[in-house]
Amino acid sequence: MIISHLELVDFRNYVSGVFELTSGTTAVIGDNGQGKTNLAEALAFLATLNSFRSVPGEALVRVGANTAIIRATVVDDDGRESLIEIELATAGRNRVQVNRQRLQRVRDLLGTVRVTVFSPDDLILVKGSPGDRRRFLDDTLVSLAVKYDTVRLEVDRIVRQRNTLLKQSGGRLTDEITVTLDVWDAKFAEIADQFGYARATLVSRLAPMVQEAYEQLAGTPTAIDLHYEPAWRTTGLAAALLDARATDLRRGVSTVGPHRDELTLSIAGLPSRTHASQGEQRSLALALRLAGHRLVTERTGSAPVLVLDDVLSELDDGRATALLGHLPAGQVIMTTASELPPAARADRILRIEAGRVLDDV
Repeated sequence: MIISHLELVDFRNYVSGVFELTSGTTAVIGDNGQGKTNLAEALAFLATLNSFRSVPGEALVRVGANTAIIRATVVDDDGRESLIEIELATAGRNRVQVNRQRLQRVRDLLGTVRVTVFSPDDLILVKGSPGDRRRFLDDTLVSLAVKYDTVRLEVDRIVRQRNTLLKQSGGRLTDEITVTLDVWDAKFAEIADQFGYARATLVSRLAPMVQEAYEQLAGTPTAIDLHYEPAWRTTGLAAALLDARATDLRRGVSTVGPHRDELTLSIAGLPSRTHASQGEQRSLALALRLAGHRLVTERTGSAPVLVLDDVLSELDDGRATALLGHLPAGQVIMTTASELPPAARADRILRIEAGRVLDDV
């Protein structure tokens, strides 16, 4: 799968920008603040309908405009082309069309194109909160099977409803609260047990791939451990919720469940969040992304588009060269503010200046 053509209208700092992309590696060069990351953001938005910068949709519309357009031609592995058009509005609902047919639900676009993005902000996968790591797992699950987007949305909905009920209870377990809480707990347990199993299976498949990717980047054998074993999975969530009921009532929130899970990461037996160097943490974050990319490729039979946003500047020369030497097969778009190292071997080089796409350089 590749994105052969991308057009941006009033997206971020682009009044109008057209990108012709190669099936190999396209390098996008430009000084800081010219629009390179905005390009990466648009590519990722095609796949997830979210900004990897965690900003609302209206922030993607150029200042002074009411709507923004992302238009892309996607070519699958059999050579079939699809035209994807996304209209982002500062007010009202966004619109999505595939081959000029409007989708009734925006989320129906998920799975049409897959994109893996690595950016400097991905350091939060190692240094950030448990929620950042849960999001990585769940985004990977959605890339593997779109049904998991519905599952995680349902988990979020049930947690919100359950928390509202707990707050309304005022800490008192009346007969009415008990009956309603039993209903929500049964729904929560059923879907959460499925979700927890999916996460655990994903981690077991990712672990050896993360190990391999990290060692390729570091150039030396290193023990990498991914640990996902929430206590509630031992007995099942139904029993865990019952045990935690008194605590939940007192605090007014749901204290156990997949919304509280943690994925712990270790390098050489030590917690990476607190004991790893900045270089080790960046390498581990990149290894996580590359492992997810590889797993999705193997399981779906089609390589996602790989977007490396200003990655080279965040790695030392040795690790940058190692990354470039082990890039997976498929379409790669890398952005950089510096000159490309010889190992980059770009098939096409574009230059971005103030939201304008210059000719190949």
